Amino acid sequence: MHLLQVQNLRTTFRIDAGQVQAVRGISFYVKKGESLGIVGESGSGKSVSMLSIMKLLPQNAELQADHVQFNGQDLNQIDQKEMRKMLGSEIGMIFQDPMSSLNPLLTIGDQIVEPIRIHQKISKEAARKKAIDILRIVEIPSPEKRLKQYPHEFSGGMRQRVMIAIAISCNPKLLIADEPTTALDVTIQAQILDLMHDLKNKMQTSIVMITHDLGVIANMCNRVLVMYGGTIVEEGTIREIFYQPKHPYTWGLIKSIPTVSTGKREKLIPIPGSPPDLIAPPKGCPFTARCEYAMKICEKIPPQQITLSETHRAACWLMHPKASGVAKEVTV
Repeated sequence: MHLLQVQNLRTTFRIDAGQVQAVRGISFYVKKGESLGIVGESGSGKSVSMLSIMKLLPQNAELQADHVQFNGQDLNQIDQKEMRKMLGSEIGMIFQDPMSSLNPLLTIGDQIVEPIRIHQKISKEAARKKAIDILRIVEIPSPEKRLKQYPHEFSGGMRQRVMIAIAISCNPKLLIADEPTTALDVTIQAQILDLMHDLKNKMQTSIVMITHDLGVIANMCNRVLVMYGGTIVEEGTIREIFYQPKHPYTWGLIKSIPTVSTGKREKLIPIPGSPPDLIAPPKGCPFTARCEYAMKICEKIPPQQITLSETHRAACWLMHPKASGVAKEVTV
C-alpha cells in the first residue's frame, strides 16, 4: 500500500531574472515500510520536491500538483496550520547540516522535548523521560547528562544523531533524510546509515533518502528515482538501476562512481557539460545537450515514461519503439 502518492508535482520560484522551474511535473509513490532513494546532481530538484510536499517553501515559490496524498489524506486540501501539526508527528525530516539546523542557544533536551510536548500533549517530565529513551535509541551515551548540553558540545556525528532523535521523537510514518551524511567522515557516515537502517526495521518507518551518493542509495534503499533538470528520468529497484540502467544520464552517474581495483589505476569518467538552465529549460529532454546518443527528436519533444517492468520506468527516446519514425517527422 502507498503511504505517499504524488501526481504531476510542479514547483516554480519567481526571481528577478524570471521563473525557475525547479520541479517540472514529477509523479512518484512511497510504499509503507520501504526506503526510496532520490539521486541526482545539485539543482536537479531532489530536495525541492520533498520540501514542496511538506509546504516548506519560501514566499516566492508557486506549487501545483494534480494529487498529493499522504496516508489517505489529501495534502492539497490542508492549510499551513494543519501541515505544521503533521510535520513532526507523522512526517519527520533530517537536514543536511545539523549544526545550522539545531538552535545553538537551546539545550539538546529542550529541542527534543518541545516537539514531543507539542504533538503528543504530555507533561514536561513525561516528555523528558521519552527524550532520554530516544537518545538511547540513537546510541548517544549518558543521555541524562547529554540532555542538558548545547549543540557545540557535540561532535558532527553526535549532532546528526540528535537530529535523527528529533525527527523520530513522535514516531513518524515517513522520515525524509536530505543528504544526512554529507558533512561526516566515512566511518561516521556508515554508523549513521546503520542507525537509520535499524530504526526503519524497528519502527516500520518509510524513508526517503535524498543524496547525490549512489553508494548510500545502494546500502539503504529498495527503489531509486533518478532526477535531472527537475524531472524524473528513470526509476526502478536497486538491481534495475545499478545492473540494468536504461537512461544515458543514469549510465553517466554509474560510470562516474570511483572503484577500488587492486594494482590497477582507472580514470573517473565525468559527465561532460553542465545542467540545464531551469529559467529557460529545454523544450525536449533536459539531458539532450550532454547526451552522446541524442537525436533530433530529443531536442524538440520531451520523452514520455516508458514502462520496462512493473517497477522500472525510463523517460528516454532510445527506449521508445517508434522513436525512429517520430524522429523523421520532427527533423528540420
